[in-house]
Amino acid sequence: MTAPGTAPDNDTPAGDTGGPRFSRRVRHWLAGAGVTALAAVLGITLAVRGGATPACAAPPTGNAVHKGKASFYDAGRSGGNCSFPGPPADRLYVALGAAQYSGSAACGSYLEVSGPKGTVRVMVMDQCGGCGPSKIDLSTEAFTRIADRSQGIAPVTYRAVVNPPLDGGLTFRMKGGASRYWFAVQVGNHGNPLRSVEAKGPGGGFRKAVRQSDNHWTIEGGIGPGPYSIRVTDVYGRQATATTIRMVTRQVQRSTATLASASPTPSNSPTPPPTPSAAPSPTPTKSVAPTATVEALAGAPRC
Repeated sequence: MTAPGTAPDNDTPAGDTGGPRFSRRVRHWLAGAGVTALAAVLGITLAVRGGATPACAAPPTGNAVHKGKASFYDAGRSGGNCSFPGPPADRLYVALGAAQYSGSAACGSYLEVSGPKGTVRVMVMDQCGGCGPSKIDLSTEAFTRIADRSQGIAPVTYRAVVNPPLDGGLTFRMKGGASRYWFAVQVGNHGNPLRSVEAKGPGGGFRKAVRQSDNHWTIEGGIGPGPYSIRVTDVYGRQATATTIRMVTRQVQRSTATLASASPTPSNSPTPPPTPSAAPSPTPTKSVAPTATVEALAGAPRC
């Protein structure tokens, strides 16, 4: 089961596997034995246990359907490894293995999970230290929607929810310790996985922020005292810019900016009849985000 994530605003990236102690013990043993070859073999395992992002990691995106197993856990009031202020109000959340958590790239996105009893929509909130590439850890409330709790582990299929409906616009939360000299922000209520975050202060240009494993985006050296404009882009290329975001730490600031596609404004003018010589318009089809393109946009290496 996944242990609850560390409290928000902890500057040490959250993890639930006891990685640092394990890594130190193994490194000391290797140093004493002088087995260089074995250290190289164990390098991958140590990186995963220590919270590093595996090669070829990427969050679930597009229309790919994943088949695996689900267990359940209770994060309590914690916001998990994603460092959220707390779990979603409906307590429907999920923890992913290191590859799909992808160094926090999956945080705030949504999955549709189907099991023996039904389907549930969950928000990615946590990293599961004991989960392989086909294993997920659901909240207790989510698991009971798709299987009997007595099962403990249930077979499931799951896929990304592309452009999930959300209430309100993007939210922003400055990390504890952030200042005019060190910019660190968490973006929320975005729905799809994020590709990039850029920010600027008064009189400056946009600077690209770096994603951290605790789901904060940072700019070394800072960008001044604010207020800030923050430009957010998701893995499907949708973009939104929020303005007047203040340097106030540990408080959720809500904006009207949204990554959701704007609804077309109905016209008050009557539609003119089609010109007889004009070719008929083709029937529109529902657009689907191709998985390969999504991976390229997300910056994930192709394996």
